[in-house]
Amino acid sequence: MNEPPTRKPPVRRPIKRKKVVKTVVPAKTPLGKGKKAAKPFPTREQIAEFLKSRDDTVGKREIARAFHITGDDRVRLKELLQDMAEEGQLEKRRGRRMRAPGAAALPNVAVLRIVAIDSDGEALAQPVRWEEDEPPPRISMAAEGRGQGALAVGDRVLARLQQDEDGSWTGRTMRRLENQTDVRVVGVFRRGRDGQGRIVPADKRARDTWPVREGDTGGAKDGDLVEALVEASDRLGPRRTVVTARYGDAEDPRSISLIAIHAAGIPTDFRPKALAQAEAAEPAALGNRVDLRLIPLVTIDGADARDFDDAVWAEPDPDHPGGWHLIVAIADVAHYVPPGSPLDRDAFERGNSCYFPDRVVPMLPEALSNGLCSLRPDEDRACLAADLWIDQHGQLKRHRFRRGLMRSSARLTYEQVQAARDGQPDETTGPLLEPVIAPLYGAYQALLAARDKRGTLELDLPERKVQLGEDGRVASIGVRPRLDSHKLIEEFMIAANVAAAETLSDKSLPALYRVHDQPDRARVEALKEFLEPLGYTLSLGQVMRPRVFGQVLARAQGRPEEPMVNEMVLRAQAQAVYSPDNLGHFGLALPRYAHFTSPIRRYADLTVHRGLIRLLGLGKDGATEEELSRLEEIGTHISVTERRAAQAERDAVDRYLASWLSDRIGAILPGRIGGVAKFGLFVKLDESGADGLVPISTLPDDYYDHDEAAHALVGRRWNRVFRLGARVRARVTEADPLTGSTVFALVDAGHGADVEGLPPLPGPDRRGPPRIGMRSGPRSGRKPGSGPLRGPRR
Repeated sequence: MNEPPTRKPPVRRPIKRKKVVKTVVPAKTPLGKGKKAAKPFPTREQIAEFLKSRDDTVGKREIARAFHITGDDRVRLKELLQDMAEEGQLEKRRGRRMRAPGAAALPNVAVLRIVAIDSDGEALAQPVRWEEDEPPPRISMAAEGRGQGALAVGDRVLARLQQDEDGSWTGRTMRRLENQTDVRVVGVFRRGRDGQGRIVPADKRARDTWPVREGDTGGAKDGDLVEALVEASDRLGPRRTVVTARYGDAEDPRSISLIAIHAAGIPTDFRPKALAQAEAAEPAALGNRVDLRLIPLVTIDGADARDFDDAVWAEPDPDHPGGWHLIVAIADVAHYVPPGSPLDRDAFERGNSCYFPDRVVPMLPEALSNGLCSLRPDEDRACLAADLWIDQHGQLKRHRFRRGLMRSSARLTYEQVQAARDGQPDETTGPLLEPVIAPLYGAYQALLAARDKRGTLELDLPERKVQLGEDGRVASIGVRPRLDSHKLIEEFMIAANVAAAETLSDKSLPALYRVHDQPDRARVEALKEFLEPLGYTLSLGQVMRPRVFGQVLARAQGRPEEPMVNEMVLRAQAQAVYSPDNLGHFGLALPRYAHFTSPIRRYADLTVHRGLIRLLGLGKDGATEEELSRLEEIGTHISVTERRAAQAERDAVDRYLASWLSDRIGAILPGRIGGVAKFGLFVKLDESGADGLVPISTLPDDYYDHDEAAHALVGRRWNRVFRLGARVRARVTEADPLTGSTVFALVDAGHGADVEGLPPLPGPDRRGPPRIGMRSGPRSGRKPGSGPLRGPRR
């Protein structure tokens, strides 16, 4: 059999490459026909225009590529860019990036993270990626489309960005980047007609419900208040929702506080070791303590108070005519809660106690908070006492701290003490009037004089009080009275707090201070612009002082715009926090301030007690090195828990108010415009202080612009003005106790709602040309304000 012929492998010959000879052509020598002309080097103006055309920053390589710059011209480009930067024709950014001066710092499209929900309910965002030196700009997110749930803190979205004329940014969601993290939901479990279980969220910002599979209901029944975990998922479609806890019937009025508590994630159960430690605690013996039991110290608290952590006493100072000797005795919580113990860990986690109309979520177990640490009358209690000596002008001259054993002479209420002072003592206060109550008021007058001299910030913001009946439903809603007895205790506590801060600061021991920084200059400028049309002047020197704001508040007292001015001055202030860096307390006009007087309900005060015990050698249970090294972390954590508690308390009151208003649908009640947003107005009712939304769609027909500086909605067509602080009458149209949301409609709003006595808003004629889809004039000869018309809204 013949085999196929064997093929020889191909011979690979080396490829001969043609030698390329580079020819350098002089700049002025014309090239021959057919040669490609070199690109001209860009001018400064061309580079500036290129930077302006870009949405983001660019590098030198991108500029060189855009203008076809190669070779030695790159060095020339580098020198030109350096000259342009020095002359202000471009801005250098991080990572050798550049942009046009004053150019937008954000691209047209970016991934954003929702970082906060402001007081008007608008979502605020920041770019996920931010490489600039200055803080990222604030981005206000436009309302989500119909059928889309409201954005919540932590959500990530792909958004289209637009910079407004005033330099602010607005974002519009293009796509949500969700399903990447677990979400905790508190709401009501409902079963539909098809038997499908769903959770209706208690968060007023949430519009969607969460479906629950049959095996994930956790035994929840229709109408149960539940907590659930919405699990993370990389897949499209509904995420798995698992009921993790049930809290009883959502229709029970006592569930209102539970919703706020669990929605905020406030711990409610103590660990077994912490409870065992509290139950095992025993009353403190006298030992090395100072015996204060013969001094008639008294506690003065609200009628509904359940823990009493401070007692007071005063006498004239025999060594200084007109001066006073004060004792502020505080429960010695540090004796029962050593650093690092189970009780300490649980107290740190909570950060503070939370107070609701029907219950308290304490920082410490009741065996301590209502027992051994509560300064009950006629019972021996361990205390840390501050002896304070003030002169006739209320100035703190000297002070000392002692660990003692005290016995409260009486548990008094603010109303009792004030009535006794006003000549109406009862069986308890009668015997105490001259020996105890009168000296307290004498020392208070001296402290008040010192406060007035410092020029503190005195905001008049009424506190709502919800009174519940035996059935747990709202019986009445009012405003807590502001009596001299309240101010008396406040001044005594402030004096003790100052003494604690001075003691720790003078000895340079690390401590947690209560810090209230100066207000941000931009906020103050905005406040100034707001006040000027009202006829107020706000003098802004190099150093801002609270007295300046106090003068504005004093002038507004008794005037129609008083609530509005108080609210705007508050919004201009910085938020008080806990920090080991002492920045002083701006509102109280004090250079050093620390919380010392409430260790039962504030972890910050407990750390201050421990610091004093260590510094003054008052025992072995003072601050440890480990605790002192963690003060910054502790301060950050308890600042967050403080805000968490305050928000939960407000949410609970809002839900109680909504419950109260749900029985008054259709009622017309007087109030004021307390907030202005792009999507409507917020009205605060006079009687109850309840806040409700007036959607912009319910206002008389027009196209409304949101004048942020004037805090007003202004109609383009008819020049109607709805301004912050204006008196209005509102009809209750919706009230949902589950979410705490209420919706109002303005009555007689045809001509707008402006503040009495205010000049018209400045600026050009706002009516302007009609936009597409808007009517250019009234129908059938109707006069402006004669009634509602149906049309487009903003």
